[in-house]
Amino acid sequence: MTSSPQLAAPSRSRIAAASLIGTAIEFYDFYIYGTAAALVLNTAFFPGMDPVAASLASFSTFAVAFISRPLGSAVFGHWGDRIGRKSMLVVSLLVMGLSTVLIGLLPGYAAIGVLAPVLLVLLRFTQGIGLGGEWGGAALLATEHAPPGKRGLYAMFPQLGPSVGFIAANGLFLILGEVLSDDQFGSWGWRLPFVASLLLVIVGLYVRLKISETPVFQAAMDERRIAKVPFAGLMRHQWRRVLLGAGAMTVAYTLFYTATVYCLSYGTATLKIPKTTMLALTMIGVLFMAAGTVASAMVSDRLGRRRTLITGTVAAIVWGLVMFPLMETGSVVLVGLALAGALGLMGLIFGPMGAYLPELFRTEYRYSGASVAYSLGGVLGGAVPPLVATGMQAGGLGVMGVGVYVSAMALLSLLCLLALPETGDRTL
Repeated sequence: MTSSPQLAAPSRSRIAAASLIGTAIEFYDFYIYGTAAALVLNTAFFPGMDPVAASLASFSTFAVAFISRPLGSAVFGHWGDRIGRKSMLVVSLLVMGLSTVLIGLLPGYAAIGVLAPVLLVLLRFTQGIGLGGEWGGAALLATEHAPPGKRGLYAMFPQLGPSVGFIAANGLFLILGEVLSDDQFGSWGWRLPFVASLLLVIVGLYVRLKISETPVFQAAMDERRIAKVPFAGLMRHQWRRVLLGAGAMTVAYTLFYTATVYCLSYGTATLKIPKTTMLALTMIGVLFMAAGTVASAMVSDRLGRRRTLITGTVAAIVWGLVMFPLMETGSVVLVGLALAGALGLMGLIFGPMGAYLPELFRTEYRYSGASVAYSLGGVLGGAVPPLVATGMQAGGLGVMGVGVYVSAMALLSLLCLLALPETGDRTL
């Protein structure tokens, strides 16, 4: 019992680095697919369709990973609650990384016909399984090592992974867009970020193999407080928190993927803004997201998780109605403002979630609970918005309908937060 805290103290900086590096790599893999889906996969894997149908097909393959993420969360959560956080973090990185590399090597429709989109969907499904196990493990790695009163601060590091991964992914696409012609980019250039993931995975594995098990889980092991079937215990005792936690996460996903996937497609295809300009605007917006993540995570240690989250969610309800009038102007400055506002608010909501979701659940099934809630929120908030937005645009409802949808998802999250307790003062 007394040895675990002593082991944790000298490795805290390493834990922070491992949780940040790992999630950055995982989300880099995930985001390069979203960018490719918006820019090139419709023509590479779904040729012959009209533009709207091809975009819907491409975004559907993007959505597949969100459907498989809850499955990955359940599988990795089970074993993470049974044998430990560290081993599952290593496996999730391998699953995600290898799937990403294989997507980059996958022949297109012109080479192998209908088998190409079938294999693409399969690999995307596997990507989702890997990411489903990643976030929960990284968040627990940080929060279960954190000293009292600093869990929000420590959990900030895995929450910064998406910002770092997104900037790396889109920065590489931006460079390729500048140095390659459209034909070169469409035929082979888009594959390079996927193949480059192999190097990142090697770095991530090196870091994660050097981390230690969390003292909270080690104490549970020492006291034999390990559930035989963690998911069954979770559903029996804390199923309501799983659903409410998923609902609370929905707005963060909705803001992010509306801004980075749908708006990227809308800006380039409809507003005729060059793709390099849209990528640059999105990257600037993600800097606001990173700033919001840091600020809200630290503030949540003082003001409480729930109050911080409610503030950001109320602001998101308003911004959903403001965002698309700004987009429709076609002004690069105002489009950038629309994206920065959405992503900044996403950061304000996302920052405290790294501590809040783990704090909602007992140690015996914390990995399962936090991961499943996080991933279920992604099904509604991440998979659906690009599909709904594209369908609304094609159906004549216009982009204001998309803004109303964003506000509606924010309202859903607000109602879920109001039904959940404050957790910042509880012990793990």
